[in-house]
Amino acid sequence: MQNEAFHVEHRPAVATELFGDRVEIADQYANLLVRDGEKLGLIGPQEYPRLWTRHIINSALIAPLLNGTVGDVGSGAGLPGIPLAIARPDLQFTLIEPMERRSEWLTQTIAELKLDNVTVIRARAEEIADQHAFHMVTARAVAAFSKLIPWTVPLVEYSGELVLLKGQNAEAEITKAAKLIRKYHLEDVRVEMVGEDFDTEPTRVIRATVA
Repeated sequence: MQNEAFHVEHRPAVATELFGDRVEIADQYANLLVRDGEKLGLIGPQEYPRLWTRHIINSALIAPLLNGTVGDVGSGAGLPGIPLAIARPDLQFTLIEPMERRSEWLTQTIAELKLDNVTVIRARAEEIADQHAFHMVTARAVAAFSKLIPWTVPLVEYSGELVLLKGQNAEAEITKAAKLIRKYHLEDVRVEMVGEDFDTEPTRVIRATVA
């Protein structure tokens, strides 16, 4: 699918390595993002030329790190939750998104993609902390680590883990969050690069165990 004003990145070869026999579902997801992204404010058209590399592949690279039930805070356009759910049909994902328009799109999208391992909750993370607990919680392009800690930690089971997709300032974000790291009893807080063995840009994550 092509957008009139912007070239849309073709699916890179690494996608088949990451999604296997479910790569066609990832294709469908990419098409839905192109179709609805600009119209619904999910993703800007300037992102189309790097849609796969910067967004879908970037999200899917962390799939091997996950286990159990996974909450995706501030899911927005379904990143990273939907690519992860495609890559890991053995896990259960919950997309947490407060905006009505976006949560409705997410619900429609998982129905179109026939993803039976995904549910959507329209709420802010802090509103559901007493109702849900996940083995792992992730987030991408939502907020700085210091802001994410009070939103995400209450959603994680004891000894569960945060896996937060981050940019080049990840180490600095950890430093700035030192007080909150202690307050919320986070352990083994570190930055990891994921996917360096693949022919694509690796993904940077902040990982932390909730003690």
